[in-house]
Amino acid sequence: MSDDTPKDRWTQGPELSPDDLRRATREGDKGAAVPPGDDAETLRERQRLAQLEMMDHWIGGVLAEQRRSRRWKLFFRFLFAALILTSLATTFYGVYQAGQPAVTGERHLGVVEVEGVIDSKSPASAERIIEGLRRAWKAPSAEAVVLHINSPGGSPVQSQRIYDEMMRLRQQGDKPIIAVIEDIGASGSYYIAAAADEIVAAPASLVGSIGVIFSGFGLEEVIDRLGVERRVFTAGDNKAFLDPFKDISPQQRAFWQQVLDTTHRQFIDDVKAGRGKRLGDDPELFTGLVWTGEQALELGLVDRLDTLDGVAREQLETPRVKDYTPGLDPFERLTRRFGRVAAEWMGLPQAQSPLRYQAY
Repeated sequence: MSDDTPKDRWTQGPELSPDDLRRATREGDKGAAVPPGDDAETLRERQRLAQLEMMDHWIGGVLAEQRRSRRWKLFFRFLFAALILTSLATTFYGVYQAGQPAVTGERHLGVVEVEGVIDSKSPASAERIIEGLRRAWKAPSAEAVVLHINSPGGSPVQSQRIYDEMMRLRQQGDKPIIAVIEDIGASGSYYIAAAADEIVAAPASLVGSIGVIFSGFGLEEVIDRLGVERRVFTAGDNKAFLDPFKDISPQQRAFWQQVLDTTHRQFIDDVKAGRGKRLGDDPELFTGLVWTGEQALELGLVDRLDTLDGVAREQLETPRVKDYTPGLDPFERLTRRFGRVAAEWMGLPQAQSPLRYQAY
């Protein structure tokens, strides 16, 4: 039987491997002589092989680039993790160091900062201020304890706690306690300043505001106009007498005024005990008014006009100050602030007195 199939030169001859084909193509691209009998179909095949080789190189390049990209991603992930760990380590080390007593061999003033509103949840809490006072008091190189005040006041209970601790230390008589008022030392912050051996203020400082305040709203008519029913369940006729959506009776108003007067009397008695005969006898002294440092000097509320720098120069030949205020844990501050904001939004009661020794 005869074979009528036409001869195909692509299937004739020895079979070439892919490497041989690529080598042949490269030789053709370099200008090798075209074998006799090559036609357009052969040239197209060679072009196709060249394209395959080019694609092979491109795929190899893409894979190499992907490998490099993965390596860089891993590098930056490790770098980011290292930065996070370093930041956490630095934070915890700072918190740990802040909890350690300050040590210095040179004579200095031991400063405790009272900054902002005095409150159990604020940086100027009784716990934090008292801890700073004790550290400065126990430091052998501290020439004096300085309470550096810049506060409008705040919680009566927190102020009383700090006042009592200062009076206790003052009675030991080992070193002087000096209260230095910056911009404002009013109400609760003046309450604690009164326990110092000496009060110093700048001429333009705001000093005084010896009084008690409670503020609220009467919204009973508003809720009626809105057609909203207020549902409060209590056991005790006066349990909700401060509810802003309920009217307050004359008896309740008189009772609450007694609470304010009693708290005000405590304030006055402690200021008199701390200041002694240095305090003036002006009838406006305990009415809640606030004075400049210059006016406060005439009223006996402060002992002299000066600044922290001036006090340091007076106490030491080489002025030095050392901050003994305990450091703040940033995570705790964030948690407390978030909790307070959430409680305010949800209308939850706050664990603090509604009465304030605070200037407004």
